[in-house]
Amino acid sequence: MSGYSAKQALDQLSKPGKHEVLRGELALVGLPGAVFTPASGLGLPAVAFGHGWLQPVGRYVGLLRHLASWGIVAAAPNTQRGPLLSARLHAANLRTTLDICSGVRLGDGDISVDPAKLAVAGHSLGGGAAVLAAADDERVRAVITLAATETRPSALDAARRVTVPGLHLAAGEDRIAPPVGHSEAIAEAWLGPVQVRTLPKVGHLGFAEGRHWSELMLDGKGERAANKLAKAFTTAFLLRTLTGDKTYDALLDNDVKGAALTYQRAALARARH
Repeated sequence: MSGYSAKQALDQLSKPGKHEVLRGELALVGLPGAVFTPASGLGLPAVAFGHGWLQPVGRYVGLLRHLASWGIVAAAPNTQRGPLLSARLHAANLRTTLDICSGVRLGDGDISVDPAKLAVAGHSLGGGAAVLAAADDERVRAVITLAATETRPSALDAARRVTVPGLHLAAGEDRIAPPVGHSEAIAEAWLGPVQVRTLPKVGHLGFAEGRHWSELMLDGKGERAANKLAKAFTTAFLLRTLTGDKTYDALLDNDVKGAALTYQRAALARARH
């Protein structure tokens, strides 16, 4: 038993962790984007995060910094920013980001990533791209999507080849990518252990941070409550699947106010290290 209730785990994980955080630029090693790391640590877990359609990486800095404060290297390529986003290229850039994180000593050389502890995540079309990346990269050990959008090539089809654990946070009021045809459909096609959490009052852009001109075209706006839940669930899920940390299992195993467990298959417990 972890000793934490679901509410206690949510409260704990929605606050910054104990690590001092450093920010770096992926461009220094050939790919535009940002990387956040703990100030030191060897053999760390890492996640590559894909931004949503028309969204700059800056709209996810809070989440990336939060993960780093909990000991997880979090990097996001800042490519595919135009209206004709290619999900295939976005997925390829996520895989390249994993190459960089696992193949290059970060910081002043005292930060390294364990290539056996890699995950992909993303929001909107970046979520769909994360599924594509996971289907084609056997290094990936976990996948997280936030208001995932079906893509071309199809993330739904790719999900049928993903054997690792998946966590999909769906926006209940998403009019761009309604859960029934996107997050939920991807989860139902998932080959590995999978869970869907639905945030009932959140729109498509609820998981982004701050304000952006794209809100004039897209549904919703950044919401503090949605970001708090995303930070907590993403952290708990990555700690469990990448490091085997069971401390916060109660959060992933139970319904939580504002993030009901709406679909689950093949208990995530089977995927623990």
